[in-house]
Parts: sequence; structure tokens; C-alpha cells
Amino acid sequence: MSYLEHEALILLFKNRPALAAELLGQALAVAVPDHNEAKIEPGELTECSPTEYRADAVVVLSSGGEPVLAVVVEVQRGRDPDKRWSWPMYLASVRASKRCPAILLVVCTDTGIARWCATPIDMGHPGWRLIPMVAGPKAVPVVTDRAAAVRAPELAVLSAVAHGGDLEAEPILEALMAALGVIDDEHARLYADFVLMTLPEAARKHMEVLMATGTYEYQSDFAKKYVAEGKAEGKVEGKAEGKAEGKAEAVLILLGARGVAVSEEVRQRILGSTEAARLDEWIQRAATAQTVEDLFR
Repeated sequence: MSYLEHEALILLFKNRPALAAELLGQALAVAVPDHNEAKIEPGELTECSPTEYRADAVVVLSSGGEPVLAVVVEVQRGRDPDKRWSWPMYLASVRASKRCPAILLVVCTDTGIARWCATPIDMGHPGWRLIPMVAGPKAVPVVTDRAAAVRAPELAVLSAVAHGGDLEAEPILEALMAALGVIDDEHARLYADFVLMTLPEAARKHMEVLMATGTYEYQSDFAKKYVAEGKAEGKVEGKAEGKAEGKAEAVLILLGARGVAVSEEVRQRILGSTEAARLDEWIQRAATAQTVEDLFR
């Protein structure tokens, strides 16, 4: 898992704190107490020790204004032996601070890392072992229902990351597109880039085709704006020059999502183009380009 993937996963929980409860209840069969609020708390968990401890996210579930469960969310990219010492401290600190039960939820996109994270931690005291609750790829729910994806876009993103490379991934990616169509453009673009970055080549191309051509039945406004026109800051929607600028940005977004390096000279060439037909052709080529030369070939 790259640093960008790590930060994107953390953002999912910060944008939707209820995602922690959904994963615990649906994916890991944990009895989550009744609650009417889920909110992010500061991740600093330092007490008196001079060492600073910071969890990726801390979600507190409340009922009637009183905390009923604290969830320490950790996104784990690799095997880090130090976590086996710091994770128990996280739980003890947030439990003492919030005066409620606390659970450790570890999120991984790699099955091997997930197995390592799930290894019980022997605390030394007789009968006391901490067993992390781990949401690895196999534990993340498969979201194929578009209505469900719209209700919980962040869960649909996790589903696409965990299962988007499966053989029957089309319903998963189409549900994701429906979810991206109901959230703001900034987050939709970020989530789309994140998913594209994690998908294997075949699934990535399928998602890019969905976004670029709109050949599936439920094409969201987001997909149209993301690929076909874009939305530049301050532009007057509907003007020809604004549409050209949006299409040029769409070319750069697709190239970036595919990991194609773009020099400043090429970037300016793309942004400087005002011919709609040429930009449309570049959008189609960018969806499958391996190098920037493929765009102009």
C-alpha cells in the first residue's frame, strides 16, 4: 500500500465516521451498541509519556450525548512490530479518556498484512490478550446494490478497492459510480483516483471506459464532469472555452490516474488546446495510454 492509498483510506473514515461501526457490525460480526451519533475525535493519544502517540482516526459512537463505544482505526501498510506495543496503549488511553469500551479496528488492503495484524498480542497479564479486529480484503462487504452504495459512498469505495479486481467486478464498479455521483466533486475525484490507483489493469480499464464513454445505464453527472467536461474554478459553465478547459483537465486526470508521467511542456500543450474534436480523441486515448506518446500517436 502506498502512502497516498494510506491517506485516502484514513480520509474515508474521517468523512464518514459511521464507516467504522458498519465494518465492525457487517464485516466482523461485532456487537455494536445502539447509538445515534458517530464522530471523529482527535487522534492524539498521549498521556504523560514524552513520546507522542497518534492513531490514524478515533471514532466515538454516542447515544444521548454519552459515549458508548470508541473505535481506534489504524490503516496498516506493512508489518510494523512497534504497533504491537503502541496499539494496546491507544486502547487504554482512549478508554480512560472517554470512559467507555474501546475497540481496535485495523484496515488493510493486503491479505498477508491482514493476517499479521490479526495475530493476538500477549499483554503479559494472565488471561489478557488483545486480538485486533482486522478488516482485510476478504472481510470488506461486497457492495453491488446502487442504492446501498449511494447511502454509504465510502463503504462502496472500500468495496471497490477490496473486490474491484475480482472476475465479476462490473456490478461493484457500477455501484461505485452511482455513489460518486451523489457526493461533491472534490471528494468524488479523490475517491475515483484512489480506486483507479489500486485496481489491476483489466479492472482499471473497465472503470475508465465506464467513466469516459458512459456506456452503462446509470451514468452519473460526476462521470460526465470528471471525464468529458470537467469543472474549472471560476469558469462560466456552458461557454466553449470553459468546456475545452474542462476536457483538457480530464485528459490530465486520466493520465495521472494511470500513472503516466506528464512533463510541464506536454501539460501546457494539452491545456492550451481549444479544439473539441482533438480533446475528445485525447480523452479516449488517455483511457488506455501507457506513455504520454500514446496520446499524440
